[in-house]
Amino acid sequence: MHVRAFFKKICINPKIGAVAIILLASAFIWYFLAFNILRELIDTLPVADPEILVIFGTNFAGIAVSGILGSVLMGKLKRRAPFLYLWTFAGIFFSLIPLVFNITNSLELAVVSAIFGAYFGLGMPATMAYFAASIEIEHRSKMAGITFLLIGLAFFGLGNIALHDIILASSILTIVRIAGLLLLYLLKIDEKPSQELRQVSYAEIMSNRSFILYFVPWCMFSLVNNIVIPVASKLFVEGEAFLRLSTIFENILIAVFAVVSGFLADIFGRKRLIIIGFAMLGIGYAVLGLAPSIAGWYFYTFVDGVAWGIFYTILLFTIWGDLAQGCNSEKFYVIGALPFLFSNFLRLLLGPSVSEIPETAIFSFASVFLFLAVLPLIYAPETLPEKIMKERELKNYIEKAQKEATKTQKKAAGNNPRENADAEVEVEANQKDYEEILKEAEKYY
Repeated sequence: MHVRAFFKKICINPKIGAVAIILLASAFIWYFLAFNILRELIDTLPVADPEILVIFGTNFAGIAVSGILGSVLMGKLKRRAPFLYLWTFAGIFFSLIPLVFNITNSLELAVVSAIFGAYFGLGMPATMAYFAASIEIEHRSKMAGITFLLIGLAFFGLGNIALHDIILASSILTIVRIAGLLLLYLLKIDEKPSQELRQVSYAEIMSNRSFILYFVPWCMFSLVNNIVIPVASKLFVEGEAFLRLSTIFENILIAVFAVVSGFLADIFGRKRLIIIGFAMLGIGYAVLGLAPSIAGWYFYTFVDGVAWGIFYTILLFTIWGDLAQGCNSEKFYVIGALPFLFSNFLRLLLGPSVSEIPETAIFSFASVFLFLAVLPLIYAPETLPEKIMKERELKNYIEKAQKEATKTQKKAAGNNPRENADAEVEVEANQKDYEEILKEAEKYY
């Protein structure tokens, strides 16, 4: 299938779909590469462990604070497009900071870390909200999966190129922003002029029952998963090559299942896939606790990769836009991203002390905790409208029936030209009947 035909099938139009993906993908690619620069500078400078916490803490705090400010700002602007152009353009100059300033100590690095975080956080809500507003709900998850795959591929390629060279890494950061700006200028950021979404407060979101039923399990998972990582990583401390290989394998699984889960979530709904992800991880932790061996680690790596593919696609890029139907989704996405940010910092903060806990105890705790996290999801509503799922089921059923009828007619016609022509006329008539049935069915679903 051609790219243009694919976009036409799943988006409002190809241009809007491409702009939404470029905005979201280029923003996250830029941030992941910038974070790589911070880690490389930490390795090259004499930085103590408490200072590392400050450096990463200012980065995460910068994202959180500026994300909140950015979401409030978007509520006061009539259109996102001018802000997004300006934000992307400003990124060119922020990318040059490691080249312009000679970073020689932890204080200067903490300032740069805060600037990188604040820049990304300011534009992150607008890019994610534009994505949610541009892609129809029945196609949003699959497009999120494809976007995450592009982010992963770009980060893997560019991150490895610029891993140990700050000058090259900063240059690539700049190129990413320039390329994104050029593509956006050529394609044009186009918003629906008649789109008027209701403004919501953070208090209103946090009192929304549906939001809480998804948000609480996401918090529980983020907390448990990042606390368990230091313990899991020491199981095979003698085999760094093995750990590196399993990490690569898991990242491949995440990328693949991000796309697979995206397509499945647009067919069967988001809720059941999230529950499957939690259940798989719970079983994975239970297996590690009972059998902390190479085989157990292989199983855990597999289920962890599948689960993260589901969670990145649905719990980062999709579900908050679904829950914000009829409202501006910037604030939904900001709150939805906070558990992910906070838990990463918590891993750095508590990692040394948690790693002393016995493996069987921590894995058993994580397994039970994740199964408990499923309970709120049982009562959570499905965010993919039932009407869409019913229409898709009906459409698939009619398409299969039509294909079978067409095959039967052509087979019966054989090689007789006259009978073949009559069969073609009948096929066209069936196609018209099929379209009328679909139109009639839409009235009832």
